[in-house]
Amino acid sequence: MRVHLHMVRHGQTFFNRYNRLQGWSNATLTESGRADAVKAGNKLRDLQFAAAYCSDTTRAIETAATILDINEQAGHHRPELITDMHFREQYYGYFEGLDMGIAWHAAGAPHGAPSYNAIVRQYGPGATRDFLKEADPFHDAESDAEYWTRVEGAYALIAANPDLRDGDDVLVIGHGNTLLSLMHRFAPEGYDLGERPANGSVTVLDFDTQTPFAQALTVVSYNQ
Repeated sequence: MRVHLHMVRHGQTFFNRYNRLQGWSNATLTESGRADAVKAGNKLRDLQFAAAYCSDTTRAIETAATILDINEQAGHHRPELITDMHFREQYYGYFEGLDMGIAWHAAGAPHGAPSYNAIVRQYGPGATRDFLKEADPFHDAESDAEYWTRVEGAYALIAANPDLRDGDDVLVIGHGNTLLSLMHRFAPEGYDLGERPANGSVTVLDFDTQTPFAQALTVVSYNQ
């Protein structure tokens, strides 16, 4: 069975505005962030969602509520919003709330890669997580293996939904680094992954619920 996942990055928060790692921390949407949610809702207003999921962070829940409000006002049945920690952003541990440039320098500089993009370019996206966990004095940040184990749990939750049917549209409100990580893992060549998904942007993935996760996702569009 294949379902269409409409994956929206939450609206801008104050941490986004201040260029800080956000992870599992909560930060409220800015005025621009609320406008991001409305913009995403208007893009998706013509779809009937069979299910809706989001992380249990306030920024994702507020974005999801706005989109579902607009969708319902357009005459569609409103699905129950399922919130779950498996849809959260990467956990940055000690570096939660820190300026991004400082955090990624701390993670990558010991390896000769003093920025996020330099780490990805020289070592691959998985190293960004492993290096950050290594640099975390408490080692609380998620490793690459820990991260993907948790993320796969989100897709297992969708696959286990007995009400979904082949071809259904599913709303998923998520996070920037998670969307980028999925693209690095599943996107074919031709996508510019130096461009991070914008707040309120929509990425569409087809999800084969009966296939092992490593082959389950097909990219339809990115950062629209």
